[in-house]
Amino acid sequence: MSTRPRLTPAIADVRSAVRSALVPLMTPVAQMTRLAQWSAESQAARPGRREPGTSVRVLVALSGGPDSLALAAATAFEAKRLLNVTAGAVIIDHRIQEGSADVAARAAEQARALGLDPVLVRTVTVGIVGGPESAARDARYAALAEVARKSGASAVLLGHTRDDQAESVLLGLARGSGLGSIKGMARESGLYLRPLLSVGRETTVRFCADSGLEPWLDPQNDDVRFARVRVRKIVLPMLERELGPGFAEALARTADLAREDTDALDRFAADQLEELADHAEAGISLAARALEHDPPALRQRIIRATVLAEFGVSLSRSQTLEVSRLVTDWHGQSAVALPGISVERVGGLLHFRSTRTEPGR
Repeated sequence: MSTRPRLTPAIADVRSAVRSALVPLMTPVAQMTRLAQWSAESQAARPGRREPGTSVRVLVALSGGPDSLALAAATAFEAKRLLNVTAGAVIIDHRIQEGSADVAARAAEQARALGLDPVLVRTVTVGIVGGPESAARDARYAALAEVARKSGASAVLLGHTRDDQAESVLLGLARGSGLGSIKGMARESGLYLRPLLSVGRETTVRFCADSGLEPWLDPQNDDVRFARVRVRKIVLPMLERELGPGFAEALARTADLAREDTDALDRFAADQLEELADHAEAGISLAARALEHDPPALRQRIIRATVLAEFGVSLSRSQTLEVSRLVTDWHGQSAVALPGISVERVGGLLHFRSTRTEPGR
């Protein structure tokens, strides 16, 4: 007879994190807010609509690894104890490893044994744009969004942990592209919820052991050809060893702080852009003199947001600073040429216009 305790600290921690993520979904106000957010997204990424106050369906994105398997088990447990919540699972077979179909089938079998319903398996074709990791991620998220839409799911739960968050911050620091690159992953991002961002990977592994679950161990998680694996296997352990335990947790806190600051600045920039922008057939104009009084972080956000919203172009820092000099270091210089865009100062206005030739002209 097994002597394993019915409820261990690891099981309690994971279940508590999942319950904290599920309960807010049940309120009518929360459902209306999420529907309003989804209305601004593309149809492909929008989950099935439902009347606020009705049953909530969530799907767990299950790979079979310890993080997602712990999440699936905890979600199955909590959904049974919450009124009007049903939980299923979706397994994505990327078909980039030998035996991937068998791994997906085993994960589906585990999901059904946990009581999740529906259990959906989808195969995807992974492209080459952006490298193997990025291409696999793009294919996975596209499939998850489509499954959620067709099944009427209110949310897809992802198994990212505090360790994943720490890895994201370190990789963001290496890119050196500001607060946006170190804010890590959001606990809630449109359709997606990440209940385990405050839970360490050692806890999910312990959860599976305590629950008698056998997770799949992805061999790619040991392949140091991938930058994230090098961070996980080499960089983070070295930093924990040299700087003391708790370094990963500190990085995760840094992500939270960076996200708070970034979100606030982005809101301020959006509000001011709405006031400053003057739309015309030839492009868009901003009041340079108003921008001059803004702090650099806010001014540069407004410039980037203007170009992205109007022309669909993401500016680099050097390009943003070049435009910003038309505001802060104006001495009659000529227009700034950006990819498909020209930015010129005329008096007190910055004029942004497209330089692309329309088809047929």
